[in-house]
Amino acid sequence: MKISKYLHSCLVFDMVGFKILFDPGKFSFAEGLVTPQMFADVKAVIITHIHPDHYDIDILKSILEISNAQVITNSQIGQVLDQENIKYTLLENSTVKLGPFKLKAFPVAHEPIMDNPLPQMTGFVINDKVLHPVDSMEDKLLEYKNIELLLMVSMAPFANEPRIAAFADKLQPKQILPVHDGYAKEFFIKQRYAAYVKHFDARGIKFHEVYKVGDSINV
Repeated sequence: MKISKYLHSCLVFDMVGFKILFDPGKFSFAEGLVTPQMFADVKAVIITHIHPDHYDIDILKSILEISNAQVITNSQIGQVLDQENIKYTLLENSTVKLGPFKLKAFPVAHEPIMDNPLPQMTGFVINDKVLHPVDSMEDKLLEYKNIELLLMVSMAPFANEPRIAAFADKLQPKQILPVHDGYAKEFFIKQRYAAYVKHFDARGIKFHEVYKVGDSINV
């Protein structure tokens, strides 16, 4: 299973040529380094929640026009898609097969945000190997302790590094792929990721310094 990152929390999962795109939001496309054409061959687009750094209706439409991909999301996003006459599959708290992928979906609580209501958000476990908690660090995720790979928020207005690292320390994944870094310039990302590497190396956890468009790992 190959996981490629397209800035911030925009990810492509690829197995034997079957590709699933997660959260093509505004931050990934803001500077033109990522374009809808890069996702012409995806089979499905999964939207985890309604925040603009994870979901943008115009970007989604552009991807669907060239890919004819299936959209998978939750009820809150679904209400918006209904108004746009975009078909979707509802996936909130169940396990499905999608091509070579097994997707376990479940509700997760977004971390608190100043002066903003919390969205409905859907987390995932992919092929029993990858935990995608999206923007959550709630204790119930510790059910997946020692999972192979954690997709870890690395920086955000709703969390600081000690909070982020403490969550991952408790979860004890074997590997970490950082996400949610679209706020920062490259020099700052490199600096902070070096700090994460030092922290997690001491705990026997592999931290992948992945931040450039299209960089990938295999799990």
